[in-house]
Amino acid sequence: MSDPQPVDVLAEDLADLAATVHGFASQLEHNTRKVDQLASAVAASGNGQGDDGESEKGKEKPKTPPFILWLDGPKYNRELMALAGWVRGLLVPTYLGEVSSSATWCASWWDHPAAVARLHAAWLAWQELTDPETCGLTGPSVWHRDHLDPMLAHLRAADGPFAGCMTNPDRPQHTVLPVPPVEPLPAGLVVAEPEPEPANA
Repeated sequence: MSDPQPVDVLAEDLADLAATVHGFASQLEHNTRKVDQLASAVAASGNGQGDDGESEKGKEKPKTPPFILWLDGPKYNRELMALAGWVRGLLVPTYLGEVSSSATWCASWWDHPAAVARLHAAWLAWQELTDPETCGLTGPSVWHRDHLDPMLAHLRAADGPFAGCMTNPDRPQHTVLPVPPVEPLPAGLVVAEPEPEPANA
């Protein structure tokens, strides 16, 4: 049997090479279809991109909690009612303890804006740090240490928002402390904002 002619060898090599290229082309086509299918699935499920390609995250309302004193009308009332349920149902019976001159309290706590703001902040933190989906195992401990204890220490201090209120549970007292005066800045101290420079300067 004679050795194959060089032309025959080249023909076989060319056929092998053509088969390899055809395999790569088929694999590329298959992969391209898969990528297109995945892209369509992501687009159908909502990928955070709007029709114009801009991210919708910037359009979403912020997920930060509201500062209750900035709410007005029905929004404030709804938030205050929800907070009142937490104060009456959990905070007071569980954590308040005895009322004294060194641990004041006011049954009309909602009439003290500084108390409302602090209680509301502690309640928001409680919601996050006692929710098993967001808090982790140390959430309740963190809430007690970082939120509840400092909030109660300030609210119930002799010079806190309830300073003019109940110091003895047998003698209810409610006094809203006067707000200190605040003078407007003198006209000479008010500095005008500098004019923005032209874009082509």
